[in-house]
Amino acid sequence: MIYLDYTSTTPPREEVLETYNIVSKKYWGNPSALHNFGAEAEHLLKKSRSQILEVLNLKNYEVALTSCATEANNLAIKGVCNQHKWRGRHVITTSIEHASVYSVFRELEENGFDVTYLPVNRDGRISVEDLKKALRKDTILVSIMHVNNEVGTIMPIEEIGQVLKNYPKIIFHADIVQSLGKINVDLETYKVDLASMSAHKIYGLKGTGALFYRKGLELAPQITGGPQEKKLRAGTTDTASAVSLAKAIRLIMEERDSNYDYVLGLNKKVRSILESCDGVVINTPEEAASPFILNFSVQGIKPETFVHALGERGIYVSTKSACSSKSSKPSRILKAMGLPKEISNYSIRISLSHLTTNQQIDTLEKELPQLIHALK
Repeated sequence: MIYLDYTSTTPPREEVLETYNIVSKKYWGNPSALHNFGAEAEHLLKKSRSQILEVLNLKNYEVALTSCATEANNLAIKGVCNQHKWRGRHVITTSIEHASVYSVFRELEENGFDVTYLPVNRDGRISVEDLKKALRKDTILVSIMHVNNEVGTIMPIEEIGQVLKNYPKIIFHADIVQSLGKINVDLETYKVDLASMSAHKIYGLKGTGALFYRKGLELAPQITGGPQEKKLRAGTTDTASAVSLAKAIRLIMEERDSNYDYVLGLNKKVRSILESCDGVVINTPEEAASPFILNFSVQGIKPETFVHALGERGIYVSTKSACSSKSSKPSRILKAMGLPKEISNYSIRISLSHLTTNQQIDTLEKELPQLIHALK
């Protein structure tokens, strides 16, 4: 099997699985309980939070554990809007956010909020000048992803943060699902107030995510009924998930720079392969893009047909994002980038990892041109 869909999900590390199993078996007490058995679980929980914040250099932040990044995004956006709507109902995002962000803003519009969707250029990047022009007295939130999950474009988060530091009442949220552990993420320098992440994108476990939020920031909880997560998310916290998340974050951060250099080399090789294939248009920009993602279109070949044909050869890629890959609609992201239907309707995403081998890319180089020729 040649798996090239790491943006969708990653295999959990053995160390992470082992950690989860050990903690689940030995420290299964309720961390909210008063007795010593519960206190042991609570101690591990607190230690895990501290480790996560320390590894990521987030001394001025708290962490709320969630079930996934989708929940973290919902908590961040709805939490801000419901808590601070008395100050204003204008919010800003982009036209190419992940569905778990984009759909929340659509819902907010239905509930009386005024949403500005910043346009992007051909490379999928917003203009900081457009952001400046969109800011208003009643703006309470700006939510912009760090790395786009379909095309890999890196947004100018640091520049955005420098603009927003002059507007201290505007809260800045960033979806860092596709950047954490892959490229540099410095929330303090970027002036980000809230950031969402997912464990299963960094070789952790599904069902685990987190929202990092600046100390003192008030959010309206989305799940009520208990004091857990400082009253932001009611329900018994899974200690084993917290400990395994800390392990996954530590390991990926230790490898980040070496992984980046290795994957960058793979990316150049795959890009060269794609450039040599007839009818292929590469949609991921060469500059200001994550090397872990390469999006391209094969004109005239339906993406579902292409993905299934590659799958029969043991090569696994995807169309669009995993959350919308079963939809037959054109890519909302590529459409927003201004690409014509003959390109946006036929997009394919290859996503790479430090687990991807050069031998696998050699096989792709052999199979891809043959497949394109056979399907045309």
